[in-house]
Amino acid sequence: MTSTPPASRPSGPPLAPRSPHTHTQHGVVRDDPWFWMREETPELLAHLAAERAWYESSCAHLESLVSTLRSESKLRVPATARSARWARHRFYYYTSHPTGSDYARLSREIRNDLEAPTAVFEGAGSDHNENSSAEEVLLDVGSLADDSGYLDLGLTLVSPDENLLAYSVDRAGDEVFELRFRDLTTGVDLPESIPRSYYGGAWSADSAYFFYTVHDQAYRPCEIWRHRLGTPVGDDVMVLEEPDERFDLNVRLTRSGEAIVLLSESRDTGESWYLDARAPLSAPVSIGGRRPGVVYRAEHVRSGPLLLVTNDDAVEFRLMQTAVPTGDQDASHWSEVRAEDPAERLERADAFDGYAVLSLRTGGVHTLRILPLDDLGGSGRDLVSRFPTGAVRLARNTWYDATAVTVCDQSYVEPRVWSDVDLVSGTPVEQHREEAPGHLSTDYVCETRHFPSPDGTLVPATVIRHQDTALDGSAPALLYGYGAYEYTFEPDWDPSLPCLLDRGVVFVHAHVRGGGEGGRRWWLDGRLGAKQNTFTDFAAVADGLAAAGLVDGDRIVGRGLSAGGLLQGVAFSQRPDRWKAIVAEVPFVDVVTTMFDATIPLTVNEWDEWGDPRRRADFDWMLAYSPYDNLPPAGSRPDLLVTGAVHDPRVMVQEPAKWVAALRASDPAWSPRCAFRCELGAGSHVGPSGRFGHLDYEAEVHAWILDHLR
Repeated sequence: MTSTPPASRPSGPPLAPRSPHTHTQHGVVRDDPWFWMREETPELLAHLAAERAWYESSCAHLESLVSTLRSESKLRVPATARSARWARHRFYYYTSHPTGSDYARLSREIRNDLEAPTAVFEGAGSDHNENSSAEEVLLDVGSLADDSGYLDLGLTLVSPDENLLAYSVDRAGDEVFELRFRDLTTGVDLPESIPRSYYGGAWSADSAYFFYTVHDQAYRPCEIWRHRLGTPVGDDVMVLEEPDERFDLNVRLTRSGEAIVLLSESRDTGESWYLDARAPLSAPVSIGGRRPGVVYRAEHVRSGPLLLVTNDDAVEFRLMQTAVPTGDQDASHWSEVRAEDPAERLERADAFDGYAVLSLRTGGVHTLRILPLDDLGGSGRDLVSRFPTGAVRLARNTWYDATAVTVCDQSYVEPRVWSDVDLVSGTPVEQHREEAPGHLSTDYVCETRHFPSPDGTLVPATVIRHQDTALDGSAPALLYGYGAYEYTFEPDWDPSLPCLLDRGVVFVHAHVRGGGEGGRRWWLDGRLGAKQNTFTDFAAVADGLAAAGLVDGDRIVGRGLSAGGLLQGVAFSQRPDRWKAIVAEVPFVDVVTTMFDATIPLTVNEWDEWGDPRRRADFDWMLAYSPYDNLPPAGSRPDLLVTGAVHDPRVMVQEPAKWVAALRASDPAWSPRCAFRCELGAGSHVGPSGRFGHLDYEAEVHAWILDHLR
């Protein structure tokens, strides 16, 4: 938030001009007078600038509070910070934040704890002092920044011989990454530069080739290319192309170092290919073909089979295996090694020397299960979080031959703790603990409560508060939700959250249907024609909190981002009486029009999540909840904060801009109570970049929320 002199502040919110336009589909006529916003014109940019000016003006009285919240948050961030380390054959790697830096550095130190098998790699170690344990900075991310004000990394992958680094940079927030390669023996970048790449990449075993993904103008990763280091980019070879617009491609090198897995997935269907990392010029071969509704992901056991996590005849997924294919094959070559447990959602399998670690959800709790490779159907050893409502997950583990794996444990109020867990005994040894100066986790209480939705489904919610804040109906609440793509928001420490808790706000995360907290069935019951369950669940948690006398029912604010922004838009439309205020961040709110437009990024591959409006049934259920098409009655609306970004490739800025314009025009008296915070320059889907940029943004949002919870 920037300070605006009183004399230059706007007298009121902007009113977007109308231009007659109608849509007619399935015999239904819809007026859309702000359809013109789909094009990035000078008129649109001027309007967005006016909206930003109104946001700054309407929130000017919060500048002191924003400054206080920002300072409090940053006090919980150590001046310098270092991550847990992860091992490769010759080095330990870690990231660190220099004093006052927004961005991290990637560094490494020589391993002195074993005789590293460097002879495997030609030339490995030739330019290093193997007896030195001094820090070697490989990439100072902050040095890559320009005057755009935005910086994000897509990937940082060290080559198998540990002499090269592949890294990619986005300086606009549009997720178009420039891919570069750095010679780690000299610290100098190679001359070749790939101007357009996406997430995902893989090295060949000999470190001579790099595989990367490229996305089209609709931001769909649809091609995988192979680059030979030291050659012109124009000589790169396309290895795989995905013509079906519902599917996204990705590529990775497995931990074994012997297999490259190429993956194509839609929302509910997938296909994987195997490519021998030791023969990078060979063609990828299909591991199991493609069947509608069947998803599978592959992990490689060194000198052994591929492990497959799949929903083939198993709603909550089972574990299968297959020999490394020598040609395209179908699923008849698979065999089951661990049957589906309907009470557990199997998410992934990670292979190590002699062991596998399964990631799964059981009873809504994330669990790691360690199993010997020769007893994958056994009971194994389970690891769960040590913290109430916390979550434990595998950290970055790049060494296949490890005798212990590193896990990360955290909660909403507990900074991250990394431990090395012995694969044989299951005994954890703490390796590293994230610092949070001045923060006492014992000051806060975290618990899980359940609230009934109208159909009888119990919706879990995580409730976090300061120990001095009673759940007696007197405290205000911030209710957060998402509920899409089977995505699970695991508890995540954020230095800004205590700012709310310390001021008596109860933070509640509603785990509504459509997300993955309750497994695959929880998602299936909140997508497509069942999408209304997501919205009903969110309101049910708010109603339940009030009815049980836990919080002040007149002071509940809803918040969500992207698909969670849609959730807030529907909550705003369907239950305007329920909320003191709503925060809808980069909201997907023009559902029907967007899903009809296949030229918009991420539309076609979203049909399996929301529906294809070309089908009448899908059109009807989407139209029934689309916030832009279902404005709440004038005179009954809560206050509203909306965010957006001009360079956002996931939710185009036209969505929040059109919605705000329609809301203002339909209720002029309410319009000044709506603020639209639009990123006009560089900025991404999730807001500003950098660890301090994030805290600055949260301070603005939290100040607005606190102002409305007084």
